[in-house]
Order: sequence, then structure tokens, then C-alpha cells
Amino acid sequence: MKIDLTGRVALVTGATGELGRAITRTLAGCGACVGIHYHQATDRATALQQELPGSQIFQADITDKAGIDRMRDAVKSRLGAPDIIVTNAVIQYQWMKVLEQSPDDYRSQFESCVLQNVLMAQAFIPDMIAKKRGRVIAINTECAMQNTPNQSAYVSGKRGMDGLLRVLAREVGEHGITVNQIAPGWMVSETRPAAGRPDSYRDAIPLKKWGTDQDIANAVAFLASDLASFISGVYLPVCGGNVMPAI
Repeated sequence: MKIDLTGRVALVTGATGELGRAITRTLAGCGACVGIHYHQATDRATALQQELPGSQIFQADITDKAGIDRMRDAVKSRLGAPDIIVTNAVIQYQWMKVLEQSPDDYRSQFESCVLQNVLMAQAFIPDMIAKKRGRVIAINTECAMQNTPNQSAYVSGKRGMDGLLRVLAREVGEHGITVNQIAPGWMVSETRPAAGRPDSYRDAIPLKKWGTDQDIANAVAFLASDLASFISGVYLPVCGGNVMPAI
């Protein structure tokens, strides 16, 4: 059994980030023609494009409707309408207690978690409906289940995203479109190695090891493929069992 995305067009937001790079490389390795979204990291986007023949880079502010619509038009012109969209981008900020967190940080998380997915759906799903197939894959987080102190803005944004995407899954399923979420734990990547990270986190994971960015990319590739054609509305933790959704 092989994951084959040959002939499919994928667009990854935040493709130059820690998880985004692995996701983009893996989708391309499965045969997809990949659009590499970036906001400000022009050099990293260009380097990734040079690494992946046939890929294209696209700049946009994922919280701005006009910017996403321009990106949609550019992607369609240069690659074709996407069959797969992966919403991975998120705005970074300093985590603080609720009583100390700036209201602007809550706005930034709403805009990059909820509003991004609204705008991406409105821009790209109509073409999926026309083709009667599509994959929407959003990167959530294990934090949405943990509710740990200092995470309130991040958790509220990601939990809002979860509600939005579950509704979307019900609305577009009849068109052959699946909508799923992947929830990473604290993953190791090429620029964020395990060295220096707390052993206490790793030891609390049932599998007793660190997960990697490739683990997330593998899950994305599976959900993007025909192997997952009957899976929709899922919140899938990829965190070694660190969080476990209950029935």
C-alpha cells in the first residue's frame, strides 16, 4: 500500500515553519504539486521551492481576505485549483496568564486559527465542490485538550477552530470533501532538536519518546490520500498518547 498523490495540487500555509517544511516535502514526495505559502520568510520559501521541483511559492497574510483571494487566483493560474489545503500557519506570541495576557493576543489567535480557516474555506472549497473531491487538513494542537496555565489565547483560538471545522465537515461532506484536524504534541524538528528539552515531558508520554515533524507530515499525507476517503470530522492527536480524546 502506497500513498500516491500524483496529479493532485496541494497548498500548505505556513509552509516555511517547523512543521510546514516537513509537511510540504512529504506531500511533494508523494507526488503532489505543492504550493508553498509564506508571509514574511521569503528566503526560506525560496530555498524550499528550489528543493522541490515543480513547487511554487505564494505570499499572503492568512488573516486578510483580499490577500487570500489573491493567493487563490495565483495558485489556480500557476498550479491549478488545489485538491488539498493544509492550514498550518499560526501567529506566534508570548504566553502569559489570563489576567496578564493582552487582548491583542486573543485577537491574533482568533484571526490565525479561526478566521484563517474561514477565509481559506471560502476561497478554495468552491473549486473542490466543482470537482466533487477535496481535502481540508488543519493543524490543531494537543494543548486544546490540556488547558494548561498560560495557554489561554492559543487554546481558545484552537478550540474555536475545532468547532468551525466540525461544522464545515458536515456542510461539505456531500461534495466528496473531507475536513480533518491533526493535533501535534511538542515535536522535534530539524531546528528544534530534543537536546535541551525537558525530559519530564518526554517521560510523561506513554510511548516514552519524542515525536518528530515527520510524524505530523505522515499523518497529513494519509489524510490527504484516497486511503482516508471515508474519514472526516476527526481531531487526531499525534503526540504518542499524551492526550487521548474520549468517547
